[in-house]
Amino acid sequence: MIPALVFDLETIPDAAGLRRLNPQWGPDMADAEVIEAALAARRESHGTDFLPLHLHKVAVIGCVFRDDHGFRVKTLGKADDPEAALLAGFFKTIERYTPRLISWNGSGFDLPVLHYRSLIHGVQAARYWDMGEDDRDFKYNNYISRYHNRHIDLMDLLAKYNGRANAPLDDLAKLCGFPGKLGMDGSQVWRAWSDGRADEVRAYCETDVVNTWLVYCRFRFLKGELDRAAYDAEVQLVRDTLQASADGHWREYLAAWNEPA
Repeated sequence: MIPALVFDLETIPDAAGLRRLNPQWGPDMADAEVIEAALAARRESHGTDFLPLHLHKVAVIGCVFRDDHGFRVKTLGKADDPEAALLAGFFKTIERYTPRLISWNGSGFDLPVLHYRSLIHGVQAARYWDMGEDDRDFKYNNYISRYHNRHIDLMDLLAKYNGRANAPLDDLAKLCGFPGKLGMDGSQVWRAWSDGRADEVRAYCETDVVNTWLVYCRFRFLKGELDRAAYDAEVQLVRDTLQASADGHWREYLAAWNEPA
């Protein structure tokens, strides 16, 4: 089978970048103060504290990897790893396996953030950026072009590439009978991270990529790529893998999954 890599980012505001672009927030201000000032300014100017994508620092990269050897879910690296190391680890996986990338809103958020942050840190990713210069097959199917399938943005595809038709992953996962999000959403990540709750953020990111994978399996069934037996087997593989884990967030996830609809 073609290896599949589901990915999701959790980000925090880039204090160093904000300080560089706004010299008035000098070295005498703590990072948290710089970030709070930037969020307040953004709310005043745009009515939201959602910063431009190039100012989102990657804190967590969650991944599901599915290949002939099974199903694995993890967050890359450690909570205190430098951002550049997380980016390099992600692109190294692509370099090694050339997997199909699967995301929910990856084209609208995750990949542009990865592009900008890799540019800032100078992280090379030759295989990812290949559009046929090195491998002719990539001219017709690469990670960059919107309608190619080396990267499937499931939200974008299901909405027929119409942003007005986009649906939240949490809603779709729950409507399909999966657990959806548990206890956190993206708007809470910075507060949790700054409070020292990095493990909770990493766990939340892992549940998000599992939700995405389960919805993707349902999509494969929808398009006839999986028959009923194969689909049921994929879902059961996820259950079995999570049941074998001792991590508390998977016990909570499975409990929510087992609740009657």
